Amino acid sequence: MSASFLDQLRTQRWDDHRYYHHSRINQSLHLISALSFLCAYGLLFVDPALAALLAWGVSMTSRQAGHFFFEPKGYDHVNQATHEHKEEIKVGYNLRRKVVLMAAWAAIPVLLWLQPSVFGLIEPATDLRGYWNDVGLAWLALGVTGLLMRTLHLFHLYDVSTGLVWATKIITDPFHDVLLYWRAPLALLKGELIDLQHAQHRH
Repeated sequence: MSASFLDQLRTQRWDDHRYYHHSRINQSLHLISALSFLCAYGLLFVDPALAALLAWGVSMTSRQAGHFFFEPKGYDHVNQATHEHKEEIKVGYNLRRKVVLMAAWAAIPVLLWLQPSVFGLIEPATDLRGYWNDVGLAWLALGVTGLLMRTLHLFHLYDVSTGLVWATKIITDPFHDVLLYWRAPLALLKGELIDLQHAQHRH
């Protein structure tokens, strides 16, 4: 792995942290998300459907709830940037793209409940266990598709290196987030809602 690749990875991680993780609640939810994702990674080798149910049902919902409901949306005085500017320059999924992704996530269980065979494309489930297995596999496919589509889109918008760096960042984020945010719950217990020092030291 080249130094340039690692430099880009550090830059993408730093930009994501300093722009989108001011809230200690958001950071704490990211810690929960990261730990759940690590469990899901292990389950992938045993039960892929269950891994996806955990990843989407716990990891993604806690992670995105932190961004949507707790992260400040006003002017970022620390980084001297508006929320609109940060959304425009974000390499990965900004909030608008996340709405589309989460809408697809929410629609899948409804579709499989109303159309268990997905209009004849799959063998329909005959019980609740089979239904949730199908939901899990569909969510797994959605996650892989979302990762690949944005990576290819970044190939087009920027270059291959940017896309590969972003994909690497997304896959390894759970490991990095545990190291980055394990202190966040402790800060919350002390009454600190905003990490005012987060942009003063580059990680």
